[in-house]
Amino acid sequence: MPPASKSAKSPVLICGDDDFAVQQRAREIHRQWCDELGGMDHEILDAGVANSGEALKVLARLREALQTLPFFGSGKAVWLKNCNFLGDERTASTQAVTETLAELAQEFKDFPWGSVRLLISAGKVDKRKVFYKAIDKLGAVESFAGLSVDDRDWMARAETIALEALRERGKKISDEALAELISNVGPHTRQLNSEIEKLTLFVGTRPEIEVGDVAAICTRNKSARAFSLGDALGDRDLPRLLRTLDEELWEMKFDNQKSEIGLLYGLIGKVRAMILLKEMLREGWIKPDSDYNRFKAQLERVPAAQLPEDKRFNPLSINPYVLFKALPQARRYSQQELIRAMDLLLQCNRRLISSGLDGALILQQTLVQIAGTKTSVAQ
Repeated sequence: MPPASKSAKSPVLICGDDDFAVQQRAREIHRQWCDELGGMDHEILDAGVANSGEALKVLARLREALQTLPFFGSGKAVWLKNCNFLGDERTASTQAVTETLAELAQEFKDFPWGSVRLLISAGKVDKRKVFYKAIDKLGAVESFAGLSVDDRDWMARAETIALEALRERGKKISDEALAELISNVGPHTRQLNSEIEKLTLFVGTRPEIEVGDVAAICTRNKSARAFSLGDALGDRDLPRLLRTLDEELWEMKFDNQKSEIGLLYGLIGKVRAMILLKEMLREGWIKPDSDYNRFKAQLERVPAAQLPEDKRFNPLSINPYVLFKALPQARRYSQQELIRAMDLLLQCNRRLISSGLDGALILQQTLVQIAGTKTSVAQ
């Protein structure tokens, strides 16, 4: 998270998909401005609106707040909070709102910002619009992209956020506990901060958080529970695998962002990780180890020059904890079985896309073929 700047120009726009980071950063700037300016004239305007009429009223109040000079202190801070009409929403696209925002952008160019500072916090914004361009030119814009499970580096970014939050609370965390925390929470910064707060209270005066603390107190959300399907496949536990699949398929009925294809891609990632681990074991680059720190140290010694540049086939592009958890699982399959599993998953992908068969049935049949009767002795 960017550090607060005492010389931050006005106006300032804080925006992005990560609503928790946006609000946290905006509160930081607003608190700093209030301390610097002093006085009691600062205003916070709630800009979360339901329609264009409400948006126009908020913009009128903003104009009034900017024009009202402070009675006490050396200046005034105005915070337009939770603004939801700067993107491509229906409210933002209405002619009246578009024109009013354009007028404000022009007024900002001639406004005497010396004693007045404007802070705007928002979700998605349209960078093509005049209002955004005016703020970007006159003041400052900070954007916070949300974490997504589709991003290859989301775990590393989440770890950085967690370590910063723990440092602010005067706590340390073991590498394995941190990795387990991220796996439990998934790509959700708001919940991550909430779980860190719970952990801090749980350990009390103890300075370091261990993996047992995470297991005892942290909640696994639905994104993290999705990993359990891959773990059941890796463990070659067919009853648990089919039971977990049924749970995922049931949740899919109430979550339109989940699909059979999404579940399939998670399984492909698990099998790919086990194949890559098999290769690293065969090359002698790593050895089986039950200690996470020692395993990470082994990965750091793997000769990067001998690995493919394509991240899909480069084991070092996978989060170390994902590899660590897959290491004992890879020994439950032979190399031939894992190659066969990838072929079966490819066929499953084709059938899900092109056949009219029930997707749940296709997945069930594929998983039985992979985790069922062993075709050879796993090594």
